[in-house]
Amino acid sequence: MNSKRNTSPQKTYSAKPGEIEQKWHVIDATGKILGRLSTEIAHLLRGKNKPTFTPHVDTGDFVVVINAEKIELTGNKWVEKNYYRHSEWFGGLKTISAEQMREAKPEFIITEAVKGMLPKNKLARHMIGKLKVYKGPEHPHKAQKPEALTPSEPGLTGRMN
Repeated sequence: MNSKRNTSPQKTYSAKPGEIEQKWHVIDATGKILGRLSTEIAHLLRGKNKPTFTPHVDTGDFVVVINAEKIELTGNKWVEKNYYRHSEWFGGLKTISAEQMREAKPEFIITEAVKGMLPKNKLARHMIGKLKVYKGPEHPHKAQKPEALTPSEPGLTGRMN
């Protein structure tokens, strides 16, 4: 009954900021559903797709999203979903529908959705800076040689690489 077990302690890997390799990814938002796409973007920004993921270190990649004006929302959300801002003065609440926001600033819709899916701390504020969203099909990050990602619709997670 006395079986010999390996009693050497296991080591937990913890990534250090200097040894992280960050890639660039391009995602075309044409016809993609906002929520499903933004969860995948948050996953890439956080670095959860890598085996070296460490919660307290930014191990994520850069993400470039193109064609932001062609994003889709399900149901009646284009009319019913609202974005709010407040000037901190009395009566200073401004409301804009998702449809109006798509015409004015379609980049904001994707950025806000991804921001809500990241943790609420200083590290997340650094991660959201690695998200680049553009209205049309052109982006100025060709020099970084980004890889094109095409997430498959149902259950986007984990099947992109």
